[in-house]
Amino acid sequence: MSEVQWNEVESYIAGRIIGEDAALSGALDAVEAAGMPAISVAPPEGKLLHLLARMLGARRILEIGTLGGYSTIWLGRALPEDGRLISLEYEPRHAEVARANIERAGLSDRVEVRVGLALDLLPLVEADAGGPFDLVFIDADKASIPEYIRWSKLLTRRGSLIIVDNVVRGGRVTDSNSEDPSIVGTRAMFDLLAADPDLDSTAIQTVGSKGYDGMAFILVK
Repeated sequence: MSEVQWNEVESYIAGRIIGEDAALSGALDAVEAAGMPAISVAPPEGKLLHLLARMLGARRILEIGTLGGYSTIWLGRALPEDGRLISLEYEPRHAEVARANIERAGLSDRVEVRVGLALDLLPLVEADAGGPFDLVFIDADKASIPEYIRWSKLLTRRGSLIIVDNVVRGGRVTDSNSEDPSIVGTRAMFDLLAADPDLDSTAIQTVGSKGYDGMAFILVK
């Protein structure tokens, strides 16, 4: 199996059951034009986030890591008209691009992008969010994942879903000797999930245009 084949299958899936979408493709174009890293979720993964949010009947979503707002649009479209999504982004330039993409997608009435270090913003989210979140999507710096999980527990309810992207790291997550902060943080997340009786979780491996990686899915018990 080669990356060429992975990409061909991903393109086939996207072409057959996702299709063209001006707002989503425009968001990716804006990310590229701004010179931002090409690390948005792949279209099938974005659709998965959207479907999971709809299955949950999510009315309140928290996203940690906005980038250009591609995944934000997928999640925001799953919300009812009175739903709310708060997305946290460290880089002001990324947030600026994301806000423009979100506005073009017609979601500015229910999506808010906040700028700053997530661990500084999360206490403020707790103070003014107005209730627990139904879904949390974590796609930010991996060194801080354990702290993001702990905060997500505080900000959710029984039955909420927490999703973490990029948890396989090209297979390097198995390297117990790695000093890479992303690997160390991801392994610490798995240790936390294994030890926490309030969380029930699994992870899947993924391949495609983003290479070899995976996602973790965590149910708050």
